[in-house]
Amino acid sequence: MWREMEPDARIEVDVDGRRVIAYSFGSGAETIFCLNGGPGLPCDYLREAHSCLVDHGYRVVAFDQLGTGASDRPEDEALWTIGRYVEETETVRMALGLGKVHMLGHSWGGWLAIDYALTYPENLATLILEDTVADMPHLVVELERLRAALGSETVAMMQKHEAQGSFDHPEYMAAVTILNYRHVCRLPEWPAPVKRSLDDWNMGPYVTMQGPNEFLYTGNLKDWNRIPDLPKITVPVLITVGEHDELTPACALRMKIALPGAELKVIRNASHMPFYENPEEYYPVLTGFLARNRAS
Repeated sequence: MWREMEPDARIEVDVDGRRVIAYSFGSGAETIFCLNGGPGLPCDYLREAHSCLVDHGYRVVAFDQLGTGASDRPEDEALWTIGRYVEETETVRMALGLGKVHMLGHSWGGWLAIDYALTYPENLATLILEDTVADMPHLVVELERLRAALGSETVAMMQKHEAQGSFDHPEYMAAVTILNYRHVCRLPEWPAPVKRSLDDWNMGPYVTMQGPNEFLYTGNLKDWNRIPDLPKITVPVLITVGEHDELTPACALRMKIALPGAELKVIRNASHMPFYENPEEYYPVLTGFLARNRAS
């Protein structure tokens, strides 16, 4: 189960002249390399949920992506592209001498992990896609379905504010808050690592790449779709998704159909944060997959 842990090492990595901070736990022969969601979030919430895997003999590595957490925070919007983040991820892997990794990508980190896997397939032992998608236009359709559950008048109100750009209006923010508690984290009190990440959110990368909130995609990833390319991924793949996830089980199934050899698990009583919402079910799924695909 997850717990707060101090990293064994905090490593500064130079990425094209900018500082990126990585965190390493344990000294196992095999590494779980975590790519957190956002974009624009520090890695705290994902790091703290998976550093406990040192108990199973793994080394666990996470890093604050450029623009987040303790890493440098440039303001050049041209930096916020998935291709640049792929190269940043590879730079961190090489700088830490990780070799082949079990790459674990959550949410936006899953999109990044997919593009990384297609670019550097030789560096992966397995690919773990958590609460993520491979087809953004399909996700947008699913998000409209989730929004529709609020009722037609509320949806009309949201569309009005989206057209006006008044995303900070109290009634619009109230609707987004309801959606967050339904589909992002269903716990009445969100865990401290989640709060830390959210409180330090850099909206620059987020708005540029995704949009103004979790339920409206207007950024440079809005047309991203890797479903046709997924069959090129040949390493073992685990797909996990919360049954109430904003990145829905239908999105997970779409990935599974394109990756017929992949394992897919829907986590009950969870939305976008199964490792916090239902850890009793989540961790055995993850550790079981890793154990079946261990090199040694």
